[in-house]
Amino acid sequence: MQPERLVLAPNGAMPNNPALPVLHYRSIATGAEALEALFARHGWPARWRDGVFAYHHYHSTTHETLGIAAGRARLILGGEGGHAIAVAAGDVLVLPVGTGHCRLSASLDFLVVGAYPPGCTVDLCRTAPDAAIRARIAGLAIPASDPAHGPGGPLTRLWRRG
Repeated sequence: MQPERLVLAPNGAMPNNPALPVLHYRSIATGAEALEALFARHGWPARWRDGVFAYHHYHSTTHETLGIAAGRARLILGGEGGHAIAVAAGDVLVLPVGTGHCRLSASLDFLVVGAYPPGCTVDLCRTAPDAAIRARIAGLAIPASDPAHGPGGPLTRLWRRG
């Protein structure tokens, strides 16, 4: 199954990642346990269950996978005036490092499983990146495995630098 792809240019305080597209898989797996097992099988250990913050933010130290375990939501990717997308139970988003994201609205039962490549630390950034953050984003390694499809999955073909 090929994901929908979205390439985001820098936008205000959100650096985004014009070199690597956001990947949006629809109807992959439903339920927190199923998503956690899927991500673990493919080398992306789940780290949390919760929602998505209602403010624009990005991570400069890791790529992030959001597995929609339950409910529905509208998210905005890319910062203020960015791309609004609808997500529903079973969807998986893979956000490359630097991608701005924010929750616009959500059903009461909205639940997300968050996962990261092994060995990554997670930061939370809300302001425009300085030179050190931009260099960190540009230098982060591309994962060896797609969180939804494993080694050889779409991420390993679609995420390329230079």
